Amino acid sequence: MAIKKQFVKSKPVCKVTFTVEAPDANKVSVIGDFNNWSPVEGELKKQKNGIFKSTFDLAKDQNYEFRYLVDETFVNDQEADGFVWNEFASAENTLLTV
Repeated sequence: MAIKKQFVKSKPVCKVTFTVEAPDANKVSVIGDFNNWSPVEGELKKQKNGIFKSTFDLAKDQNYEFRYLVDETFVNDQEADGFVWNEFASAENTLLTV
């Protein structure tokens, strides 16, 4: 898993690319408070090499909680900016700072 941040100088946004290597998976989404935890809005596109990848424009100077949904299983990104406990899920969510 990888997260790439590209800040846009002309706009108050950051282009964030989420990459998940899951060649055996059928569907991967990134869900978080930046897309109302929607698997549909956060669906990653599967590449020919089995890597799922998509880029999203996120507002700068924000912290976002998120998780990956890999074939209906929640997964955290160990390379993220941090982790935060979520009472609703009774689990840690991954933290992204842009």
